[in-house]
Formats: sequence, C-alpha cells, structure tokens
Amino acid sequence: MVGAVAKYQKYVEYKDLDEDFLPILPIDWQIHRVKTILKLRRVIVGSDSKFYQLLSLSLKGVIPRDISGGDGKIPESFDTYQVVKENDLVFCLFDMDETPRTVGLAPQNGMITGAYNVYEAIEGNVPKFVYYYFLYLDLFKGLKPFYTGLRKVVRSDTFANIKMLCPSFYEQTQIANFLDHETAKIDSLIEKQQKLIELLKEKRQAVISHAVTKGLNPNVLMKDSGVEWLGQVPEHWEVSRFKFVCSSIIAGPFGSSITKDMYVSKGYKVYGQEQVIPNDFEIGDYYISEKNYLELSRYEVYPKDILISCVGTFGKIAVFPENAQKGIINPRLIKATVSNKFNPYFFREYLKSDAVFKQFEQLSRGGTMGVINIGILNEIFAVIPPRTEQDNIYNFIQQQKNKFNHLIQKAESTIQLMQERRTALISSAVTGKIDVRNWKNPNNNEANTEFGV
Repeated sequence: MVGAVAKYQKYVEYKDLDEDFLPILPIDWQIHRVKTILKLRRVIVGSDSKFYQLLSLSLKGVIPRDISGGDGKIPESFDTYQVVKENDLVFCLFDMDETPRTVGLAPQNGMITGAYNVYEAIEGNVPKFVYYYFLYLDLFKGLKPFYTGLRKVVRSDTFANIKMLCPSFYEQTQIANFLDHETAKIDSLIEKQQKLIELLKEKRQAVISHAVTKGLNPNVLMKDSGVEWLGQVPEHWEVSRFKFVCSSIIAGPFGSSITKDMYVSKGYKVYGQEQVIPNDFEIGDYYISEKNYLELSRYEVYPKDILISCVGTFGKIAVFPENAQKGIINPRLIKATVSNKFNPYFFREYLKSDAVFKQFEQLSRGGTMGVINIGILNEIFAVIPPRTEQDNIYNFIQQQKNKFNHLIQKAESTIQLMQERRTALISSAVTGKIDVRNWKNPNNNEANTEFGV
C-alpha cells in the first residue's frame, strides 16, 4: 500500500540502527525499553466489583460489556478482576497467536479479568501513541520472538525489557491525533461498505424468494395459494406438500450407527454439514469401508439429491453434484430425492426462500428451533411450476446471484484495500516513515469523498 502513505512527507534526516526490527529511525527518535514507558499495575476490585463497569478486550479494543446480555461466559464472581482506569493499556500476553487482538486502550474506568496485564503510561508518554505502536506490532504478531512455553506467553519481566520506539511527547501526540483522524475516516468508509454488503445480500435473497414464489412474469394471473406464508401464486402453478415432490426423504443414520472406529483412510465418503454449508463436496476426509458402506446403503447419496443440514443451520442446503465421490450421509443431514420430472436446483432455492423459513418457524413452535426433521419437512408446502418454468427460474436466479455476488465482491475488495491502507498508515506513522509533526486536523467530513467509494 505505497499509495496510502505517498502523499505524506518523510523526515528530513534518518539514522541507521543496529536493530533487527527497524533499519532506520528519524534522527531525533529514541529507543527505550517498555519498563521506562509503561508501569504494570494490578489492583484487585475484591468485594467492590459491583461498583465497576465490566470491560472486555475485543477486536475493537477495550469495550464495555453488558453483564445482563448473556453474551459469552460470565463468572460467578468478579472479585478477582482488576481495576482499569481510563487510558490504561490492556494486554493479553498469552495464547498470542490465537488471540485476535492482544492490546487495547481503555476508553473509561472499569474492571477486567485478572488474566490480562494492565499498564499505565509513565509521565512523558502518550498512551494512545503506545497503543498504536503495539497495535502495529500486533498486526503481524511482532512479539513472537518473545513467546515462551506451549501457551506462547510473553512474561511480564520479558515484556518490560522489550525495546520500543520513542519520539518526543509532542510527536507522540501528533501521531496519535493523526491516526485517530485517519483511522476514523477509514472505519467510517468500511462501515458503509459493510452496510452495503448486508443490503446487497438482503436484496439478493428477496429477488430469489420472489422468483421461486411468484415466477418471472409480472403480468401472469394469480390465485390464492391457500397457504398463509405463500400468499398468491401464479394461477397455473400447483401447490402441494413437499413430500409429494419427492420420491423419498431419508434422515441420516442414528449416531450410534457411525462410530469413530469405523473411519478408515480411504473408501466411501461420509458427507455432512462440513460439505453442505460451504457447498463444497471435495473437502472432508471421513471414509468408511465397503463392508460398512453396504450395511448403510440406505443412506447412500446420489447426484441431484437435495441435502439439508438439519441441526442449527436452517437454510444450508445443497444439491449433490455429479462428480462427487460415492458415499453416505451422516446423522446431521436429510436427503430428499425429487421426482425425475422436477428440477432439484429449483427446489433447493425454494427451500432456502423466506416463505419456507416462515413455514419452518411456525411448524417448529413448541419444538427445538434450528432443528429440522422429516416430520417438519413433510409438512412444508411447496409451489410446483411447470418443468420448463422451473428451469427458467433457476437460470434467472443464477444470473441474479452472479450479478449480486460481483457487487458484493467489489465491496469486499474495497474493504480489504481500506484495511490495508489503515495498516499502512499506522505502521508508517509509529515507525517514523512519515512525518506528521505539522499535520493539522482539517475538521471536515472527508469520509464521504475519500476513496470515491
């Protein structure tokens, strides 16, 4: 992302460094150890925990957490939590490769788990600059050389002796203010693109749902389907229970029918949610022997079978492809074989429509939400257009998916570019590759025009 920082000037003079992590440094910058910049503080809240706001370290940094929300694990007691003050730095210095974000800056007073390290900036240092510096390191796991043990821990005494870059207090302030302004603009643009992606996905689903329940001809005569969630359908369409569309509907075997000791390195494949959710039947490495395959032949899956994920993932449905390996379904799938006169791809799209989801919600009342069984599937009403119309609707849906997917991919690419720009700006500012000492906050809403998104 050279272009992201090309418009900013560099320092006039640099000095060479005998450091692995940085070859050059602005002439007036220093290198100090963390212990001269940050002071470790551990104050336990004890019985006063009820007076403190619960905080959490997340990808968005240190954020307030609602105890009553029920999100994530909530301990029985917070008495072992530690005090956090506004502008403290919070570090997670364990399981560092697995932890998405290892540093955060507290926006307010509160308390946080005692497993983290809480530091305050020593006078003469800007907490926000220190945060951006360690965020820069976190983006490429720059503390990896200091890990120890299986849990990849950076010990407190080791952390205290890590070297970090130190510009003057004024420059730290300028860098922090510059990055606050620039990253806020970028974050605003990213949020707009994320909202666009959600709108595109909603529109795509609405177009598909309309096509499979109303057809493609806006002038066709309509009739009442007799089904609350379907409303009117084209007059020449039939409406029937889904079970009458199929020659068979079979749930996967009971869990006890397939045990771990049955799996072999090669043979007949066992298909499950792992393949259906991403609609990728090449992945997966669960196989059974020919003997077990023949014993479980009732669950054999054939090309054009509709496979439905039946636990916790309503709407995850795929058609078994022609070129997939022979195999069976596992207990988390249902396979529906539609009659030869119907297009299975049309009915896959219909089963993923809003009309079917509403039926499923109604039929599941009193049962377990997110779980589909044959009884529920049998009761779902299906529309049955003539076969040629099924084919035309499916082809139309594919065209619409391609169009919307292209727009979504463009938005995702824009987000990726903006995230790269964000990373490049942080990296360049905290390592002295750009000089922002003379930067002034323009105080205008550039977020609407930057990038021309």
